[in-house]
Amino acid sequence: MSGSLFALVRSRIPSVGKTLIETPAGETLTYADMLARTGRLANALVKRGVAPGDRVAVQVEKSPDNLMLFLAVARAGAVYLPLNTAYTTHEVDYFVGDAEPRLVVCDPARRDALAAVAEAHGATLDTLAADGSGSLTELAAALPEAFDDVGRTDDDLACILYTSGTTGRSKGAMLTHRNLASNADTLVDYWRFGETDVLLHALPLYHTHGLFTAALVVMLAGGSMLFLPKFDADQVMALMPRATTMMGVPTFYTRLLQHPGLTREATAHMRLFTAGSAPLLAETHDAFKAKTGHAILERYGMTETGMNTSNPYDGDRLAGTVGFPLPGVTVRVADPANGELLGPDEIGVLEVKGPNVFAGYWRMPEKTKEEFRADGFFITGDVGKIDARGYVHIVGRAKDLIISGGFNVYPKEVESEIDALPGVVESAVIGCPHPDFGEGVTAVVVRQAGATVSEADIMAALDGRLAKFKLPKRVLFVSELPRNTMGKVQKNVLREQNKALYA
Repeated sequence: MSGSLFALVRSRIPSVGKTLIETPAGETLTYADMLARTGRLANALVKRGVAPGDRVAVQVEKSPDNLMLFLAVARAGAVYLPLNTAYTTHEVDYFVGDAEPRLVVCDPARRDALAAVAEAHGATLDTLAADGSGSLTELAAALPEAFDDVGRTDDDLACILYTSGTTGRSKGAMLTHRNLASNADTLVDYWRFGETDVLLHALPLYHTHGLFTAALVVMLAGGSMLFLPKFDADQVMALMPRATTMMGVPTFYTRLLQHPGLTREATAHMRLFTAGSAPLLAETHDAFKAKTGHAILERYGMTETGMNTSNPYDGDRLAGTVGFPLPGVTVRVADPANGELLGPDEIGVLEVKGPNVFAGYWRMPEKTKEEFRADGFFITGDVGKIDARGYVHIVGRAKDLIISGGFNVYPKEVESEIDALPGVVESAVIGCPHPDFGEGVTAVVVRQAGATVSEADIMAALDGRLAKFKLPKRVLFVSELPRNTMGKVQKNVLREQNKALYA
C-alpha cells in the first residue's frame, strides 16, 4: 500500500453501479453515489477552511452520510476524529480542546450545546442528522462532485481515536493511512472477503470496529453492506437471508441466541460470524455453534493497533482464544516488570509490532515513549499467553490484575471457574481495597433467571479448584454487569462501587 487510504478504496471499486450500502428504510447508495457524495462533502470541507492535516471532529448518529464524511475527510487530506454519541458536552469540550479541530460536526439536536465549545476552541460548527439533513450536507449539495484528492503518504495521519480513558484522561491514538489500509487489506484476505459479500452492519461508526474492521474491509473487498442504525435482533434476523457475513460484539450473539428465529436453516447461507471488542464467553461460542452450526470467529484488536490476531478461517476456532497473529503482525509475551520474554503458556503482558501499530499518542510524546519497547514493540497492557499450538489467550488487562497478600491473581482464571457453575450467566472478578491483603478478591455475579445459587454455593464450589489466595473473599450478585457501548465490562465502575466493601 502506498499513500492515500481513499486512493486505495477507489482502486478497488468493482463497478460504479454496484450497491455499496442499503438501509432498512430503503435508501440505496452505489459506489458511484459514494464518489459523488464524498466529492461534494470534500469540497464543503475545503469551503469551511479545512486544510490537509487539520482535524475534523464528528459526533453524529450513524448514517450513510456519516460514513461518506469519513471518506471525504480522507479525500481532503484531513484527519478524522470520531466521537462516541454518548459523550457529554463536558467530555466533548476536552476532546475539542485537546485535538484543536478546524471543524466540529454534530447532530442538529446538539448544536446549541456544542456551539460554545466550538467557539471557545476556535472551531467552525456544522450539523449532520441521521436522515442526511444538516448545514454540512446543505452546503455540499450546492458544490460539484469533482474533487482533486489531496495526496497523502503512508505515514500521514488519517484518524485520531480517543481511548476510553478508564484510567486517567483519554489519549488520542494517531492512526496513519498505512495503519488503516494495511490492517483492512490483511483482513480482506484472511477472512476471505470478496465482491459477492454482503455484511450485516449493526455496529456504531465512532469506533474502530464498525468503521475500520467492518466498513473499510467491505469497501476494500468491493462488497456491500446492509446498514442498520443499531443492533436489533428482529431486524438482524429479518435481513439475514440477504447477508453473507456479520461482525458483532458478544452482546449481539447473546441476544440472537434468545431469538426464536435463530436456527441452522436461518443461518445456512451465512459464511462468517466474527466477534470482538469484548471477550466472547466460551458458553456463548458453544451455544451458538450448537444452534446454528457456525463457529463464531473471535479475534483481538485495540484502538491503537486495529486487529492483531484472529482465529483461523479454516481450521480450529477455539473458544476462549483469539487465534493466531495476523500476517505481518508479531505478538510476544513479556514479563511486565522487566520486559524479559516468556515462553509458551507463561502469562505476561502482550506486546505487538507491525504496520497496524499506531504512530503514538496525540501530543503525548512521553506517554508514547513509555508504551513502546526500545525495539519498537507496543506494550498493549493486555495480559495473556501463547499456548504450544500458537493460539493467543487473553487473561485480562494489566490494570485489572489483583495482588492479594503479595500473590498475583488473574481475574479471568477465577471468572472461568465461576461462569461454569450452574445458575451463573457471567461474572466479573475485581480487587477491592482490603486492610489485611492489600486487595481482596471479589466476585460480582449475574444469576440465570430463576436461579437461586448463593454466595455460599459459589464459595463451596470453588474450594479445592483454586488456590486459597485466588478464592473470592466475597461474592456479590447484580442483575447485570456495567458495560461500555462496545460491550466491554467496566471493572473500574465495579471497583468504584465496591471500594469500601472491606473497610
